[in-house]
This record gives sequence, C-alpha cells and structure tokens, in this order.
Amino acid sequence: MTGDQHLELWIVFTYFVVDYCVLFLDCQPHLKSPGVGMANKGPSYGMSRQVQDKIDSKYDPELEQILVEWISRQCGSGVGKPEAGKIGFQTWLKDGCVLSELINSLFAGEKPVKKIQSSPMAFKQMEQISQFLNAAEKYGVTKTDMFQTVDLWEGKDLAAVQRTLSALGSLAITKDEGTYNGDPNWFFKKAMENKRDFTDDQLKAGKNVIGLQMGSNKGASQEGMSYGRARQIL
Repeated sequence: MTGDQHLELWIVFTYFVVDYCVLFLDCQPHLKSPGVGMANKGPSYGMSRQVQDKIDSKYDPELEQILVEWISRQCGSGVGKPEAGKIGFQTWLKDGCVLSELINSLFAGEKPVKKIQSSPMAFKQMEQISQFLNAAEKYGVTKTDMFQTVDLWEGKDLAAVQRTLSALGSLAITKDEGTYNGDPNWFFKKAMENKRDFTDDQLKAGKNVIGLQMGSNKGASQEGMSYGRARQIL
C-alpha cells in the first residue's frame, strides 16, 4: 500500500470517528453546545485565504460545462445535472456516486466499483470517492493527474477534480474501446507509446555502428600539435 493510500484511509477513518461522535451528540442534546455542528466552518484569513483564492482562480467554468455535459451523457439521465457554479459542481459529485457511475461506464467488462450507494455519512461518501480514485488509476489516470479525496469533499481544490476528470475523458477517447459517449472534441487524444522490440543481434549490430561513428584513437599522439605561444614568466 502506498503512502497516498495510507493517507486516504486515515482521512476516511477520521471522518468515520467524527460522524459517530456527531451521532452520539445528537442522541445526547444536553451535551451538545448550541449552534455547534460539523458544517460550521470558519472563514479563512491572511495567508491561508490568499492560498485558497489562488487555488480557486484555477477553476474553469467553461470546463465545468463540458464535464457536466459529458458525465450526463456518459451516465444517463439518472445522475441529473447540478446547478451552475463551483458549489453546485461539488455538491453533485461530493458523495462519490456520480463519479462511481462514470468510471463504471468506461469499463466494457467487469465494473471496478461493485457497490454504489448514497449516504449522508461523511466517511461513507469519502469511501465512495476513494473507490472512484482507485478505479480511475486502474483505468490509466496517472497519480499526477489524480485529485485527493479532500479536494472534492471539502472543496479544497475543485480545479484538481476537473484535471482528473479531463484526464479520464482523454484516456477514454485515446483507448477508443467503444465506451466513450460524448463529443470527441471535448478532450485531447493522448499520444500512444510506440514500443519497439529488438533482437539480441539487432542490439549488437547497433553497438558496432556507434563504435565506428566514434572512430578510433589508436596510434594517436600530440606530436606536431601547437597550443600557441609559451607563457613568459618575468
């Protein structure tokens, strides 16, 4: 298991504990402070606000429209469509169910996400997102193009979510397995690896050619070579 997967499991476990603490407090109202809940998240100030603003500025509203249209076509009318804007986009994808439907639709055979079930519990939603991420990596999305669960669930970096979905769309077009359902101009086609296999004889012949191109220095000397006037020391 990689370090990123350990981190994902730790985040999901943390939210699992928080969810059950909230449920416990809901059953014990006398222990709960008025106005306190998980949804209460204070505003960001100072440097953290500047960093978040910079991240938010990378979000592409036009790409959002393309992604929404593609996912709707790919998954069918059952997934619906979100309200326009970042908040609507995040809310639409936040529980991981739409994402799981999307990645399953790209596999012609056995579906990678076995169970898709909506839940109000935070850890369940994050677990569903993690299943999508694992399946997307299996499909071929690189780690550098992959968002983290909190990027979507907490809305920390929705531009990263867009990047992952764009990479997924590009892969679907490139693979051309008949599962992509959308405009082929929405995503660019990735360059395919042109792998070549050489025999041992071909590799040996190639080494000989390189040796001849480099030439030989047998019998060479510095006799007769001039390097300019000798330095005079006064």
